[in-house]
Amino acid sequence: MNATSMTLVIAVLVLGAGTFAFRLAGPLLRARIELSPRVERLMGMSAIVLLAALVATAALLEGHTFAGWARPAGVAVGGVLAWRRAPFLVVVVAAAATAAGLRLLGVP
Repeated sequence: MNATSMTLVIAVLVLGAGTFAFRLAGPLLRARIELSPRVERLMGMSAIVLLAALVATAALLEGHTFAGWARPAGVAVGGVLAWRRAPFLVVVVAAAATAAGLRLLGVP
């Protein structure tokens, strides 16, 4: 093994150990640390905001450029159906069909 691959292996092991430590710290420290109701509410909302940002980025961008209108339209259809509590299969198929149909019509 050369120095570069050894450095990579060490980096992966350190990051893996850090990830494990963070995941283990939550259950271990939960009983010791008391959070205010406001902080608890903000942490719950931050998870929603993070998920929304991830969905927006994936729906709107392809690399560093705009993905076109078909993909965001498909995501919007899927989001509305999920919000209306449609079955998961219906959500996925409708979102894909919307994007595919728009692309078939020439919408980028």
